[in-house]
Amino acid sequence: MIFQDRRDAGRQLARRLTHLRGQDAIVFALPRGGIVVGYEIARALGTPLDVIVARKLGAPGNPEFGFGAIAPGGVRFLDERTIGWLELSEEQIDRIAAEEALEMERRLRRYRGGRPLPDVRQRAVILVDDGLATGVTARAAIRAIRRWEPGHLVLAVPVSAPDTARAVSSEVDELVCLETPPGFMAVGQYYMDFEQTSDEEVIELIERARREAEGDGGGGSEPRG
Repeated sequence: MIFQDRRDAGRQLARRLTHLRGQDAIVFALPRGGIVVGYEIARALGTPLDVIVARKLGAPGNPEFGFGAIAPGGVRFLDERTIGWLELSEEQIDRIAAEEALEMERRLRRYRGGRPLPDVRQRAVILVDDGLATGVTARAAIRAIRRWEPGHLVLAVPVSAPDTARAVSSEVDELVCLETPPGFMAVGQYYMDFEQTSDEEVIELIERARREAEGDGGGGSEPRG
């Protein structure tokens, strides 16, 4: 399956998530691209849209090759096998993590604008991304969300590497993935339009979702204490 763009992928995913309509659910999307997918899901299900920022820890000299990821609350997910293969020292890992933590905090401030996180305890949380290659950022985000004590945690993605889908499925209550193609190389293979999403688009979609939820007379939630 080839998706037209992230909006198309989000609409198709939403059709597989209709069982969560009316279940006090909330969508948390991973920026940047996951926000576009998550917006379409939140709109279709009538749920709030929020953002969780996780940052890949990239190999020295090849930052796109992730050996782990960080997420809010001091969460760190490390792929020990990859770290061993790269022969990374603890000092290297800590330095890369510290650099990514600065970017994570910058994005959180920009995207959330100082708003508190909603209380998701005992609610259904749908974590959304535009696809999984190594899955390290999603796995870090899952661990962060688990600390918030959701009632049901769903990971929803349009496409994933088969091995990644198998590995991550044990960490969530439900995995909804439209495609796990053999020969997977990169997420962008499965989109006709895979243009990079800007910070401005992320913020605009978050604000649009909030206005739409308020216009419907609800969908919000109380801040976490």
